[in-house]
Amino acid sequence: MRLLLVSNSTLHGSGYLDHCQQQISDFFGKSVKRVLFVPYALHDRDGYTKTARDKFRTLGYEVDGIHEAADPVEAVRKAEAIFIGGGNTFRLLKSLYDNQVVSEIRKRVLEDGVPYMGSSAGTNVATISISTTNDMPIVYPPSFAAIGLVPFNINPHYIDPDANSRHMGETREQRITQYHEEVDTCVLGLREGCMLLVEGNKATLLGSTNARLFSRGKPRVEYNPGSDLSFLLNDAH
Repeated sequence: MRLLLVSNSTLHGSGYLDHCQQQISDFFGKSVKRVLFVPYALHDRDGYTKTARDKFRTLGYEVDGIHEAADPVEAVRKAEAIFIGGGNTFRLLKSLYDNQVVSEIRKRVLEDGVPYMGSSAGTNVATISISTTNDMPIVYPPSFAAIGLVPFNINPHYIDPDANSRHMGETREQRITQYHEEVDTCVLGLREGCMLLVEGNKATLLGSTNARLFSRGKPRVEYNPGSDLSFLLNDAH
């Protein structure tokens, strides 16, 4: 299994995927020539695919939009690599179910070793469920259960509480605490600029920012880039 799970596609002051383009090149390497892009998280699938295609061409890869294929399941079966982009996680997961590709993506990644990259919502759907997304439920997928490539949940775009803020809504940390009032599964908060590389049984934190791990009934833990998080693949509770 090979995964590159990115918190966000764009950092402030930079272009689309600029902050992780070296990690993308290292991840897909020279053996991959074409990447199957899944633009389901945004309404304008053609425009989104063009954005991804233009970027990936600068890195030496061609992109095929899954929505351009006559049979999306067959497109997944033939894919050399898969990239699921960000947007609305509920819309994304509903479309994955509607097009019957959830189990096929899982099979290709876990059994066939096809590399999987996710960004934001695409990272959310790689986990057990989308219950720790930040998005509004603008559509209703048949289940919150996601592709399940890793045995824990992720909160992309994790943001720390601001002690000087006058905003009276829940902080991200409070919302994750509410999740743990119902569920045991641990949650990895990926700040913007942060990403997780999974190669077989090894998971490594990459990027320019720390991640914060939340476990039910335990103190939160900070991890620096370069940290070995392989234990999450075996013990996610």
